[in-house]
Amino acid sequence: MSLLRWEEAAALRRGRKLAFTNGVFDVLHVGHLRLLEAARALGDLLIVGINDDESVRRLGKGPNRPLNPLEDRAELLAALRPVDAVVAFAEDTPEELIRFLRPEVHVKGGDYREQDLPEAPLVRSYGGRVVIFPTVPGRSTTSTLRRAGLE
Repeated sequence: MSLLRWEEAAALRRGRKLAFTNGVFDVLHVGHLRLLEAARALGDLLIVGINDDESVRRLGKGPNRPLNPLEDRAELLAALRPVDAVVAFAEDTPEELIRFLRPEVHVKGGDYREQDLPEAPLVRSYGGRVVIFPTVPGRSTTSTLRRAGLE
C-alpha cells in the first residue's frame, strides 16, 4: 500500500528526526526528485503529504488537474528512494497534517516564500524550522504540460 493513514506514518517515526514536504506531485519531474532528496537529507525520515484530487481542483491548478489520480501519484512517490511514507490530505493547506505529525523540518520548493506559507507559523510555534529549497530552472509541472501542449 503506497498511501498510509496519518497514524501509520506517525508510527514510523520512533524518535527519529522527521522531515516533511507536501504538494500535488501530479507530473513528476527532476525538480520534484531534487526537492525530495534535499528534504530527506534534513531528517532521518521523510513523510510526503499529497493533496487529494478534490483539494487539487480547489487549488485552481487547471480544469483537467490532477492529470493523475491520487492513488497513482502516491504510488509513484512512495517508490522513490528518498520517500519513507506518503499520506494524503483533503484540506487546502497541510496545516492539520503538520499539527498531527509535528515535523522538525518542513521543506517547500523555491516557488514559495516562507512568509507566504500559512503553515510556517505553526511549524515555528513548536520549534520546527521551514526550509525553502531552490527550484530547478525550467522544471515544473506547468512547463512540462505546456511543452506537451496540454496547458
